[in-house]
Amino acid sequence: MLLVCDLHVHIGRAGSGQAVKITASRDLTFENIAREAAERKGVDLVGVIDCAAPPVIADIEAMLESGSMTELAGGGLRYRDRITVIPGAEIETREPAGGMSHHLSYFRDLAQIKRFSSIMQQHVTNLNLSSQACGLSARELHAITSDCGGVLIPAHCFTPHKSPYGACVERMADMFADAWEHIPAIELGLSADAELADRIAELAARTLLSNSDAHSLPRIGREYNLIHMEEGSFDELLMALRREQGRHVAANFGLDPRLGKYHRTHCEDCSHIALSEPPVDTCERCNSTRITRGVLDRIVQIADWEKPRPPAHRPPYQYQVPLQFVPGVGAVTLNRLINRFGSEMAVLHQATREELGQTVGQKTADLIIQAREGILPLRSGGGGRYGRALTEKDTGQMKLPRVG
Repeated sequence: MLLVCDLHVHIGRAGSGQAVKITASRDLTFENIAREAAERKGVDLVGVIDCAAPPVIADIEAMLESGSMTELAGGGLRYRDRITVIPGAEIETREPAGGMSHHLSYFRDLAQIKRFSSIMQQHVTNLNLSSQACGLSARELHAITSDCGGVLIPAHCFTPHKSPYGACVERMADMFADAWEHIPAIELGLSADAELADRIAELAARTLLSNSDAHSLPRIGREYNLIHMEEGSFDELLMALRREQGRHVAANFGLDPRLGKYHRTHCEDCSHIALSEPPVDTCERCNSTRITRGVLDRIVQIADWEKPRPPAHRPPYQYQVPLQFVPGVGAVTLNRLINRFGSEMAVLHQATREELGQTVGQKTADLIIQAREGILPLRSGGGGRYGRALTEKDTGQMKLPRVG
């Protein structure tokens, strides 16, 4: 079966009200994530990556005790027989040669995540909070994760802040040494896509993941993976990441990377976002060298190949513009669409132009269809600002060329 999987969702608050991810919404509790993903987003399997925090562990234990959640024989937590939750943790590492990066450690059951949490308490100042710096190298974190029975996936690998390629190394084999061959997949991040990643030779053997990195309930599923598994469980997911016994990622669905917050180089002095051919090292407007290098610019800088060379196993990468990015789709319109079609996935990929027009008007329907077909004009993001869809007021009838 094909399952919709978003493997990077944060928790804002524990059920007790205690903060976990300070920059995330208070509504992002463990139970709310499971409910939102299943009922409004149409997600079948979700990775919650703040489960090593003791208050979150307490929430999981309470839900298991109440019967609203059960542990699956194949690994994973089943919520009300609707959705599978894979417990995980995002941890910040520091490399001996310099630079910090984030990594996602996933586990098959509560016992494993509790063991991991107990070990990490020796290395993290405040494990109650998300994405804490542990002082360990990525290789050391991989060893701990593996020892606890989990799997490590490097997170948002190209972003300029706290990522392997963006902040630490030009090759992940240098970061992980012999452990690199045991890492089955990497996470692209919102500002990259498979085409860009496939310019780097060492990624040819890796499965690519597109996840939301959601900091609020509406952001769940803005990027996701369509994965062929026999059931939604940890064991099946791991086989899919390793492409074993017919399990595999069948498609990545993600933002056009221009919508990501770090796609192009950003000037820290005048806030200009680069428009010329990458890589850009000096601001085009004010000539400042105080820049935040964009993902596209960094990949062009370190690429092995000028053009992508996708391996035979690479699935299609399908661009989607989440409804929140479509001009004119606010909270009221979004609720109307979900109430009419059942989930955001159904709106984005299944509803016809006529059905959309009857629900929200023809102008908004046309914009949703343009987003689906990849012809909605976009302006690239950078320096922490999302890209955005351009309206007729911005461009007239002009279609902007794609850079990268």
